[in-house]
Amino acid sequence: MELSFQLYSARNFLPWSKVLATVSALGYTRVEGYGDLYDDPVGLKKMLDDNGLTMPTGHMGITDLADTDAAISIAKTLGMEMIFCPAIPEADRTSNDADWQRLSANLAAIGTKLADAGIKFGWHNHNFEFKKTDSGAYPMDLILQGAPEIVWECDVAWVDVGGQDPVAWMKKYADRVVAIHIKDRAPAGQSADEDGWSDVGHGTMDWPKIIAAVKSDTACTHWVMEHDNPSDYERFARRSIATLNTLNR
Repeated sequence: MELSFQLYSARNFLPWSKVLATVSALGYTRVEGYGDLYDDPVGLKKMLDDNGLTMPTGHMGITDLADTDAAISIAKTLGMEMIFCPAIPEADRTSNDADWQRLSANLAAIGTKLADAGIKFGWHNHNFEFKKTDSGAYPMDLILQGAPEIVWECDVAWVDVGGQDPVAWMKKYADRVVAIHIKDRAPAGQSADEDGWSDVGHGTMDWPKIIAAVKSDTACTHWVMEHDNPSDYERFARRSIATLNTLNR
């Protein structure tokens, strides 16, 4: 299990040169990119190389993916094997099945173009995909069933926030879960300054159960640590990798 670190977790603690050096020193071998990092992909690649890190996965927004050629160029420069669309604007998160079906068709088309360039494409969930539409369907099903060739980066904590069992959902789409976001939830009423998130292993998620299911039931090859708003990214990165190393013994 080579652990990756979603750099969004450290966006408030720049410069990136220091963040990458810290993450590497803590034992991470991979990082995951996100939109704000791609302005200078050549410079970013050099910083990664200098710190012995790779970026096999990255997030790109639906608007950025409209220019598929540019997305492919960025991915190739950084050595990405997979791109995940991380969300859509709140205004587009409707209760209408047809809206989600249009999204899935768009995702399928993007995925075809990326596949032609040798890059896998998938969806990264939050919790809104688990709020039923007017028909009683889950947007998560509409997305994955409407775009059967795309893969899924399962953010297990957001599934939990959505009131669902992440293990059950990963088993449902087992062969399409190629990456997970390892994220923890703080106990109720705690960590308000960190938006209710926790360092991995110090919250409420059942990690032995989740990790066992990921290993036995899915096609996961990318394990990505994330905290949406840590007050100290180094503490989060250090304590979280310690948890995963203990579980992986």
